[in-house]
Amino acid sequence: MHSLIRAESGPQSSRRERRVLVLLLPDVHLQDLAGPVQVLDEASAHGPGYRFIYCSSSSRIRSAQGLVLSDLVPLPEPRPEDLVLVPGVAERSLDRVQCPRDWLQRAATVGATLASICSGAFTLASAGLLDGRRCTTHWVLVDRLRREFPQASVLDGRLFVVDGNVMTSAGMSSGIDLALALVEEHHGPLVTARVAREMVVYLRRNGDEQQQSVYLDHRTHLNPGVHRVQDFIVAHSDRKLTLGELARIAAMSPRNLSRVFHRAAGVTPKQFTTQVRVQVARDLLHDPQRSVSSIAASCGFQDARQLRRLWRRSFGVSIAAYRARATTRPRGSEEEN
Repeated sequence: MHSLIRAESGPQSSRRERRVLVLLLPDVHLQDLAGPVQVLDEASAHGPGYRFIYCSSSSRIRSAQGLVLSDLVPLPEPRPEDLVLVPGVAERSLDRVQCPRDWLQRAATVGATLASICSGAFTLASAGLLDGRRCTTHWVLVDRLRREFPQASVLDGRLFVVDGNVMTSAGMSSGIDLALALVEEHHGPLVTARVAREMVVYLRRNGDEQQQSVYLDHRTHLNPGVHRVQDFIVAHSDRKLTLGELARIAAMSPRNLSRVFHRAAGVTPKQFTTQVRVQVARDLLHDPQRSVSSIAASCGFQDARQLRRLWRRSFGVSIAAYRARATTRPRGSEEEN
């Protein structure tokens, strides 16, 4: 992991990078800080990266675990494309830590994304940014957050909650889930799956129908041959793929691939291919200019009739009903069950 005591993560790449303003307050929890940063840093190997700016009202603070973080930069002027990460602090410090309210409010006003981890929700709430919003925090602190900030709609039993440009997460490890969701938004589900595999973390979805993704399901295993086959299927969903072709990619015999793939992923290669095609179709259906027939052709289906049949089998509703519902769903409706 890159050093967390440097003000920035290094020279800016020639690729278009996204600034991540990591707000560090006294008594910050190290895992709240390190988990999401590690996810975003791993994602930088697969696309436009992230430039970390570790900032604070003080140039030097002590973490809840006793590690001193120094050379922190002053709070920079926020930009619309920024991601502001707000790690949580020790519960004993919630009453005395002073949050930079004006700075957080400016970040929200310009359109930056604000994401809190664990008790970091109290920092956002103190700045008035959770008023009228759905949010969550660590289960031990849920009742306290409700009591101290009654204008916030505090949800429990959630990994993370998205409401507009404000994201809040529950316990320390759910900060990783939140960061993976951000990577999926910025880079797509395939990069997210690769990052999760590299970090050997389990991809937990938040339960909302829109958040389910075959790119992430069936990948909570460590078999490199099966991963190569899954990546190839995702990249060539419009092609008719034979078991022999997939077996060569996995460096296995067709019979062995069928056995190993099912054991690792819980589905057969054919079932996974069908699910990928349905997923690609779902992504394309958000384009109102695309007809069902053209989408079916782009996804490798025989015709629109086959797509409609497999769609209803997968989701229990017609494509027309899904499209109608998708156009009326408000932004930030994601929740976990």
